Amino acid sequence: MKIDSIPHFIEKKFLLIAVVMSAVALAHPPVFTWVKPHIPLGLGVIMFGMGLTLEFGDFAEILRKWPLVGLGMALQYLIMPVLAVVISRVLGLPPEIAVGMIVVGACPGGTASNVITYLAKGNVPLSVTMTLASTCIAPLLTPAIIYMLLERQVEIEFWAMVQSVFWIVVFPLIDGLILRRFFRHQLEPFLRWFPSLSIIVIALLIACIIGLNQTTLLALPFMALLAVVLHNALGLAAGYGLARAARCSRRDARTLAIEVGMQNSGLGVALAVKHFGAASALPGALFSLWHNITGVALARRWRNRVD
Repeated sequence: MKIDSIPHFIEKKFLLIAVVMSAVALAHPPVFTWVKPHIPLGLGVIMFGMGLTLEFGDFAEILRKWPLVGLGMALQYLIMPVLAVVISRVLGLPPEIAVGMIVVGACPGGTASNVITYLAKGNVPLSVTMTLASTCIAPLLTPAIIYMLLERQVEIEFWAMVQSVFWIVVFPLIDGLILRRFFRHQLEPFLRWFPSLSIIVIALLIACIIGLNQTTLLALPFMALLAVVLHNALGLAAGYGLARAARCSRRDARTLAIEVGMQNSGLGVALAVKHFGAASALPGALFSLWHNITGVALARRWRNRVD
């Protein structure tokens, strides 16, 4: 294999790479659990790579489409919590699993959605803006939704979340944008490698989460897995369908579908463990793997069919 073909190979085999790494993590967690202290750095690398693929003008265009961002956030925080409640009741899930579904449903979009949008040739600036916006209001909306649906108070420190968003998302993204703006010609030979680097980092983070939750995942109740599969699939479908009903282009509708269907499952796991117990973390742990599998599968389907 020629060196120049490696990025294309990695992008094409993202799903296989993620599944193989996750299988290894499930069999022997220490292979990947060492990544845990470096998760924030890994997410920063992903956003830096996304910044290198974008221009400042791309975000100026998004500002002119601010109603689209508002629509995406409304869908994010309405569809997923409602689906979590409906699926839990229809399937008759045990209370602790139902709680975990609702907690995941109330979380903002995940950072991995930005890379999935890039692979699907979607609207990456829109994806990044929605992830940023939904995460910034998560300290207010996520506890409010959980309290409304479960009548249980949870705490997310507002300024801690804002600082985390700045250092993990905003700072590396802006660094990438600035470097591309002023050193475009010098960076040109390396730019096509950064999305591939982001893919490898995401695969590592998924494997790490799988390894950290090995015991929970090996219990693998069938109904919990079915609930997560339905939650993700219906979120993707509803995000796309409602965006198209609102007369969004297919490219923007695909972006909204990915943003709505892919949750910040890491936050969901952390909140579930802290406030409800380890059993309630199962949906979040399952979601962390499954939404990346479906996201990559959709990206492969959509990438050559963008209008």
